Amino acid sequence: MGKKVAITGMGIISSIGKTVEENFAALTEGKTGISTLENLETIHKDAIKVGEIKLTHAELEQLLGLSSDNNYTRTALLGAYAAKQAVEAAGIQSINEFRTGLISSTSVGGMDMTERYFYEYFQNEKVRKYITAHDAGDSSHKIAEYLGLEGFVSTISTACSSAANAIMMGARMIEAGKLDRVIVGGTDALAKFTINGFKTLMILSDTYNTPFDNHRKGLNLGEAAAFLVLESDEVVARQNKKILAYVSGFGNANDAFHQTASSENGDGAFLAMKKALQRAHLHPSDIDYVNAHGTATPNNDLSEGRALLRVFGDTMPEFSSTKAFTGHTLAAAAAIEAVYSVLALQHNVIFPNLNFTTPMEEIHLIPQTTLKNKSIHHVLSNSFGFGGNCSTVIFSKN
Repeated sequence: MGKKVAITGMGIISSIGKTVEENFAALTEGKTGISTLENLETIHKDAIKVGEIKLTHAELEQLLGLSSDNNYTRTALLGAYAAKQAVEAAGIQSINEFRTGLISSTSVGGMDMTERYFYEYFQNEKVRKYITAHDAGDSSHKIAEYLGLEGFVSTISTACSSAANAIMMGARMIEAGKLDRVIVGGTDALAKFTINGFKTLMILSDTYNTPFDNHRKGLNLGEAAAFLVLESDEVVARQNKKILAYVSGFGNANDAFHQTASSENGDGAFLAMKKALQRAHLHPSDIDYVNAHGTATPNNDLSEGRALLRVFGDTMPEFSSTKAFTGHTLAAAAAIEAVYSVLALQHNVIFPNLNFTTPMEEIHLIPQTTLKNKSIHHVLSNSFGFGGNCSTVIFSKN
């Protein structure tokens, strides 16, 4: 890579905490955020478990200090809350002081609200305001508006790899000299549409998800938002910024196999990881920890496991999936796991892969199941989505 891309601030809200500190405490204490649904009415309420944030729409509005006539969806509320944290953590006093952009990602967009009032729009004028908030880009503009950001705003939606691609795009724009600072991440709320969709695919678990376990039954959907502030080395030097980590490498590939399934040998995942390593000028043996995509579905874990073995072979580092803590948060997944990757670097710790008991019978691959202290310099984070979207980002101390 050319210019260095530094991470100077992070913000997050997930089912295991509404701050970076709360998330780190839950990860180190082994406290899962998987539970039963409370804020959403669905016929599947008692049949599934989810990673739900236990704050109502009204409580989130109060946290942000919004007026009652707003048309923020839950996706936008979560995103604005996390992005505000990231900006504050980066010590940004004037958000438009440098060429600053926002690249947000989402899958759900505003459907968490539009699906709620679908049959009321013609009769109830009060809920029509949510129609204009339906599209994915609206949440990004709401976040930018809340932050007072006047510069570049873009939205990425590549399913579950979305936030990884937001990080990549932000890093590329800084490298190319197009922007000096970019706020990157993702946000997704739980919605009946996604619950029904994943239920139709028969990949939702009725119990706690078990990544990489031979008896895994499927994923738990979750909701979350996380954002990172990326800044150029010039801005970091000029303002004497504290650097949390660097985006040192990334790779994007397409599995080109199936609309929702990954290929048997993880071809897309393998290529994305190889590209990221090459861009970071690192060897597989340089990676100290892998935050795996690890959705706990039969297809993903076997495909990703085979791809990991193809890349690392005998030098396989400790790896774990943190989705047993948060559930699968769709477009936000790569963003919250980017935060977790940076926390691993900062604290020299590997987070446990909860609920694992039995190795997959097809391959011998055992995740790290307990909290482990280890000197960590490079973390590789995987995010794979429907449509064959495969993305890998590497975070480094220097």
